[in-house]
Amino acid sequence: MDMHTVVVGTSGVTASDVLAVARGGARIELSEEAVAALAAAREIVDALAAKPEPVYGVSTGFGALASRHISPELRAQLQRNIVRSHAAGMGPRVEREVVRALMFLRLKTVCSGHTGVRPEVAQTMADILNARITPVVHEYGSLGCSGDLAPLSHCALTLMGEGDAEGPDGVVRPAGELLAEAGITPVELREKEGLALLNGTDGMLGMLVMALADLETLYKSADVTAALSLEALLGTDKVLAPELHAIRPHPGQGASAANMLAVLKGSELTGHHQDDAPRVQDAYSVRCAPQVAGAGRDTLAHARTVAERELASAVDNPVVLPDGRVESNGNFHGAPVAYVLDFLAIAAADLGSIAERRTDRLLDKNRSHGLPPFLADDAGVDSGLMIAQYTQAALVSEMKRLAVPASADSIPSSAMQEDHVSMGWSAARKLRTAVDNLTRIVAIELYAATRAIELREGLTPAPASQAVIEAVRAAGVQGPGPDRFLAPDLEAADAFVRGGRVVAAVEPVTGPLA
Repeated sequence: MDMHTVVVGTSGVTASDVLAVARGGARIELSEEAVAALAAAREIVDALAAKPEPVYGVSTGFGALASRHISPELRAQLQRNIVRSHAAGMGPRVEREVVRALMFLRLKTVCSGHTGVRPEVAQTMADILNARITPVVHEYGSLGCSGDLAPLSHCALTLMGEGDAEGPDGVVRPAGELLAEAGITPVELREKEGLALLNGTDGMLGMLVMALADLETLYKSADVTAALSLEALLGTDKVLAPELHAIRPHPGQGASAANMLAVLKGSELTGHHQDDAPRVQDAYSVRCAPQVAGAGRDTLAHARTVAERELASAVDNPVVLPDGRVESNGNFHGAPVAYVLDFLAIAAADLGSIAERRTDRLLDKNRSHGLPPFLADDAGVDSGLMIAQYTQAALVSEMKRLAVPASADSIPSSAMQEDHVSMGWSAARKLRTAVDNLTRIVAIELYAATRAIELREGLTPAPASQAVIEAVRAAGVQGPGPDRFLAPDLEAADAFVRGGRVVAAVEPVTGPLA
């Protein structure tokens, strides 16, 4: 076994495991413990299936049709039918990494030994992921209750050798062909197995795990760009003193202030707020940067706790308990995950909003303390970064719309049996867009702040700031000068932020950021 192999046991998986499989293409193995647990739970389901008494999910219909007892000769058809009928998604395909996370997290629950699925079904799930076969999953079809039903059903359909999937070459083809080429035998589902493959919060959880990883880097990057803006505006770093943040001991706030202070160490641009045009205080967007980013960091910490609990969970209905009972439950309800997905969208929107206000201040000659209008080379002839700020403002406006909670909504389904749902999948989908937008917003602040610092002639920026400027220029983001085609610069700045290179540029100077 090498570092690119993830072993799935009975006790859940880690966020690092999810990222390794979803984004890194790691191979998957089932532990001996998991195979034994799968076999033991299957014996319980087989015993119940042989009894004349109906057991939900084993010998009955589903949802509002749960009152019908299904005879043994129809049960395989029942399991096929639930997958086929529930694979009813519509709209654009979701991203490959989302589908891989979705399948892997379903496999995690299957391996818990609480689902009653046979070991060979779990092994086939792992084989499909290892073969880089990715089911086609669509944008719409999950209400975030009874699990991410349609998305998971499209994955189960591939397991049966039906529907469409993307091969390792990126081409979408019939799933049966792809399985045959990989030497994988399609699964013939038995009692409870179709239901067990559909009943989970796996899609929304996978997207939460990936958003947390992206936002952790983005929040560090935003601390750096906020420090660069403070420096470019000749602000004071006194407000970042640890003793000030110690008397309001929110951990995220203290971490953000410490990051900004580390970036600004050795700057000749800070501390000039009492020079030609004395200021008692910097504007809120500068002075309160740690408070806003810190609150977002603390929201990340809470969301991470929820994700860790869900990663350790076995979400299915019904579940096989250690004492042999198979019991119905409501653990598939996505509320815990949905709430934090919405919380993160709110925090991300506010971080984007405060970053845009700093950018606007850098461009306004009445508030920038000596910088040229719009950071233009020859203002009037040149427009400088005027429209870059428009783009940033448009992104911020969309972020505010995306911050409207999905989890505050519910719409009944299944003939009022499923009469309250979480909308967690929808919360996750809009959070992905919010994270993309926030990356672009931070990139535009980075672009403006680095240009503004370079326009401060005669004053040397902090060594960490200089390291960022040099790295971003080396990445193809041009510095001050006459107007030029701006979109390629902004795209290069976006790639720089998206790749975590802001943090990578400063940490050799500052040490690891918090």
